[in-house]
Amino acid sequence: MSTLPPLFDGMGRAMKAMAEHQRVIAENVANSETPGYKARTVEAPDFSTLVEGQLGTGGAPRVARPQVQLSAGMTALGAKAPQGGGRIVLDSNTSETKPDGNNVTLEDQLLQLGQVQQDYAAMTNLYRKQMALMKTAVGKG
Repeated sequence: MSTLPPLFDGMGRAMKAMAEHQRVIAENVANSETPGYKARTVEAPDFSTLVEGQLGTGGAPRVARPQVQLSAGMTALGAKAPQGGGRIVLDSNTSETKPDGNNVTLEDQLLQLGQVQQDYAAMTNLYRKQMALMKTAVGKG
């Protein structure tokens, strides 16, 4: 069990999710000329365990992302299960699809990469400031 506040666990998990998102963007860019390739993205991390830890377990509200199960009717209409790991899903927010079926747009990927970079910088600054506060609180700062 960690002796650090849950805030640090949440920041670490968020930073790992951003690193995974950056890797998926790199894969999309690498496959931008592959016929039929569909852009992927990463689902937002589930922080419900952190919320439950703060509120206690007795009757605490559960915050979770809904999971969709494919039915036979959905499959008959052409729906497919997401490819890759559990959190990597097909990107439904694409701006165009090329005639060869590839829907990766480099501009969209660069915008997503810029957002991930900004979020990561904000999270590392928050982490740094929280560590400075912890050091001050224990008399090491």
